[in-house]
Amino acid sequence: MNILITGNMGYVGPVVTAHLRSVFPDAHLVGVDSGWFAHCLSTSRRLPEVDLDEQWFTDVRDLTSADLEGIDAIVHLAAVSNDPMGNRFEGVTDAINFGASVRLAELAAEAGVKRFVFASSCSIYGVADDPRARCERDPVNPLTAYARSKIATEQALAQMADSRLVVTNLRFATACGMSKRLRLDLVLNDFVASALTTGAVLVLSDGTPWRPLIHVKDMARAIEWALIRDADENGEVLTINAGSDDWNFQVADLAHAVADTLGGVEVSINRDAQPDRRSYRVDFSMFKRLAPQHTPRETLDRAIQGLKTGLDEIGFSNPNFRASHFIRLKTLTEGLSTQALTEDLRWRSRSALATETGA
Repeated sequence: MNILITGNMGYVGPVVTAHLRSVFPDAHLVGVDSGWFAHCLSTSRRLPEVDLDEQWFTDVRDLTSADLEGIDAIVHLAAVSNDPMGNRFEGVTDAINFGASVRLAELAAEAGVKRFVFASSCSIYGVADDPRARCERDPVNPLTAYARSKIATEQALAQMADSRLVVTNLRFATACGMSKRLRLDLVLNDFVASALTTGAVLVLSDGTPWRPLIHVKDMARAIEWALIRDADENGEVLTINAGSDDWNFQVADLAHAVADTLGGVEVSINRDAQPDRRSYRVDFSMFKRLAPQHTPRETLDRAIQGLKTGLDEIGFSNPNFRASHFIRLKTLTEGLSTQALTEDLRWRSRSALATETGA
């Protein structure tokens, strides 16, 4: 099997690549990434790309049908991947997360690719008017550019049922856990980093919003299932919440879990904060029913301990980590300030950069 993984040099990509290499040892794995975060490593060991057969430094917006010749499956992770980045780069978010995603699926269908796995998000549920967990049949309420781009892509992919391309839209819960390209702009990861460097977890909201979480290892297992699922039984186009009912948490509970697991950590919650409208619980019963061998296995305690172990291994001790390359928006804005990136998040050519800098 020839598998193309877009966005493989992000946070989730290294874990997915390692997992696919493990479960499909004879597969030909190709990574496609523009390299925005290639230098944002959180490992002192081997590069995650060692698990690939090929690495292409290509913007997903520039892929062609010729690039997809001989490809059997695409795992589409590439995206401008959180709300702060989506707010800062709203136009680029639409161009990459929606426009390039739909175009890639269309090219895949034309090229005879058999499987297309799209990393969508539970953030499309946005805000719940009642405490009931949201299922796939419920209305969506995307509040951000990121969430809007995900549901728009889902809707476009749903029209491809007659293309012979098996599409799986995995509505992932909020990612967490250790990776070789760690992000600390995710709620649990932030809490652990803060606890380790300052001895405290500061919750900026009132702690009541609900968040479904999923470990990156379990995301990789869900992607494995999407690559092999029975399309005759589940449908050529399937949209499904990917996570576990046991991993619906309120933010305050996550903060206290970090404190309890690590010990000696203070928790401070801003009870006077304005309510965070992004609050939703999610029903993952369909995923449990259709993918019983691929449902999440990780526990919250193991996720916290894994983050601590991984951060300890790289000597992480920066209390100002929110201004570091572990925060993806910081990395992109630094690329803009140094003129390495253009406003549409493309790399400047060497000649253009030399001209503008007088080099």
